[in-house]
Amino acid sequence: MKATPGATHHFVGIGGAGMSALAQFHAMSGEAVTGSDRLLDRGELADLRAALARLGIRFFPQDGSGVGPGTRQVTVSTAIEDAIPDVLRARELGVPVVHRTDELARHVAANRSIAVAGTSGKSTVTAMIYEILAASGDSPSLITGAGLRSLAEKGFMGNAWKGASDLLVIEADESDGTLPKYAPWLGVLLSLGKDHKELSELEALFRQFKDRSKRFVVNADAGNLAGFREGSVTFGFNAGDVRGRDLEMDGGSCRFTVSGTGFSLAHPGLHNAMNALAALAACLQAGVSLEAAAAALAAYKGISRRFEVVGSARGVEVVDDYAHNPDKVRAVLAAARLRSPRLLVVYQPHGFYPTRFLKHEFIEAFSAGLKPGDVLWFPDIYYVGGTTVKDIHSGHLAEPLRGRGLDARYVPDRAAIIPEIAAEGREGDLVLVLGARDPSLSSFAKAVLDALGATA
Repeated sequence: MKATPGATHHFVGIGGAGMSALAQFHAMSGEAVTGSDRLLDRGELADLRAALARLGIRFFPQDGSGVGPGTRQVTVSTAIEDAIPDVLRARELGVPVVHRTDELARHVAANRSIAVAGTSGKSTVTAMIYEILAASGDSPSLITGAGLRSLAEKGFMGNAWKGASDLLVIEADESDGTLPKYAPWLGVLLSLGKDHKELSELEALFRQFKDRSKRFVVNADAGNLAGFREGSVTFGFNAGDVRGRDLEMDGGSCRFTVSGTGFSLAHPGLHNAMNALAALAACLQAGVSLEAAAAALAAYKGISRRFEVVGSARGVEVVDDYAHNPDKVRAVLAAARLRSPRLLVVYQPHGFYPTRFLKHEFIEAFSAGLKPGDVLWFPDIYYVGGTTVKDIHSGHLAEPLRGRGLDARYVPDRAAIIPEIAAEGREGDLVLVLGARDPSLSSFAKAVLDALGATA
């Protein structure tokens, strides 16, 4: 799968989840690919750099040097500002600058695509659909935002794959308002919760997405998605065409039946049972049998930073999770509570605008999911750069929660939290490391585990 010589396709911000997936897809398709990223310039993302380099992708500083006469296209995301030297150089040379979603929409239109949307669950359901189709021999392609462990075990990043068929499974993000650009063979809508935008704006985006999808699958258990059910295939445990029954859950798995066929998933939480139902409903549309889907889901290994168990020390388990909006926080706390009576939680907010926009909802989510005796730490907000108003900090989340009787602590320096966890942890506790975008959070979770072990 090495890229071939010739005109290059340059990705600005190649370290981002969506951008790296597209870059890999192009490299796996035999194209010459280059990329730049400000985090790479800082010496970060070493694992990502190595994985992309194995596909023949070359890297340049984000100073314009990666764009030249041999560059046929420059792809950018919403996070890339026009003043970045790579973009300025492309404009100077007349090289087309294309938005990531326009490039992805082109691939969606060219294939029999399954696009998964919703404010929670997209990455997991996209992965499950891919795994079911792959196990069924359909050789699908994949472009998503989180690495599949099954692909990572083969040495890939895991968030992209180029299959041999015309089936393409993508994660369709709504955060930047570009969701209506996709016109898939099958659209899947999982959830509608406040995230990035107000509910009314998100509902309008999802409506346009449905209108552009040839077929549609929607969650029947989500009351605020009732208006999307007409003409759709529905799924759920309380209602739906694909109806889950006999649901059982514990701290390590969930089990249910559909039309008499048993399903078992080695991942905890009601949200994961719903994710599996969604993936099943989509794959039934693609002609997969119940039995084949059940076998694939039983073998499903998960994706990176979705209730990823880092390890245990002193009887304290450490779990790394990407939860970063209120609905995701509620879901992961509920799953963790099935596993342990006492939770030690670190939540690192990402971005000043999202933290300000969702402040009230985060406070309600943590208030509902935590109990007296639990401990919650907030380090400073993760900020990758760019122009923004910095008028909020993590203490603005911790203080109201303390007012509700919870042990919520604002510790600006994240490293200072590690010894506090080591001192607090006792046998049977579960440590949750939550947050998005920051690639160093997984290393932080490992450092927490090491500290627990060192104080044994």
